[in-house]
Amino acid sequence: MYASPNVAALVAGAAVLAVVGLTAAMVDGSGTGPGPGATPAEVRVGAAAAEEPPSAVEDGAYPGAAEILATHNVRLIAGDGHILFADCATPPEGDVGVMKVRTTEEIGPDGTGLICFKVTARTGRLDLEVPAVYEIRGDGLRSGAGHRGTADVRTDDGDHTTVPLNPSGSVQVGIGADPQNEPTTLVRLTVTG
Repeated sequence: MYASPNVAALVAGAAVLAVVGLTAAMVDGSGTGPGPGATPAEVRVGAAAAEEPPSAVEDGAYPGAAEILATHNVRLIAGDGHILFADCATPPEGDVGVMKVRTTEEIGPDGTGLICFKVTARTGRLDLEVPAVYEIRGDGLRSGAGHRGTADVRTDDGDHTTVPLNPSGSVQVGIGADPQNEPTTLVRLTVTG
C-alpha cells in the first residue's frame, strides 16, 4: 500500500505531538497527567482511565455497586455493561428514554421507590435485587419505540417468573398485577432488541 509523503508526514507529526503532550503532562504537574516522574505507560493507563467509565464487562461485577447500594438502596450485582443505573431525568435520545422500575420500598435518589436504567446497546443483561417491584416501564416514548426484553421476578417463596417487557408501555408485576399477589423482587433485566 502506498502512502503519499504528505500523509506519512502528517501521521508522524501527530505521533510526535502526542508524545510531546504526554511527556509535558508527566513533568509539568499540571494535573492533566499522573504527575512528575510518571512513565509513559503510566501516562497511557492514567489517560485511558480518566477518559473511560469503569467497565462491567471484564468480570461482570457492576461498577460502583457499593456506592449505589449505600446512596439509593438498590443492589446491582452483575451485568454486561449495556443496562446502566441512571438518573430518571436523563434526556431521551430520539424516542428512547430510560426504563423505569417502581417499588413500594423507599429506594432511589429521593426514596420514592422509582429507579431508572439506561439501555446502551441492542442487547443487554443486568442482575440485581429490587424488592417489592410492582411496575416496570419500557424506555420507548412512543408506540413502536424502545427496547424489547424480559424481567425476571421472584417471590419470597422462591417462585420465579419471567415477564415480557412492553417497549413503550408498562408491565404490572407482583402486587401491581393483583393486590392479592405476593410482593416480587426484580432479579434480572434482559434486553433482546
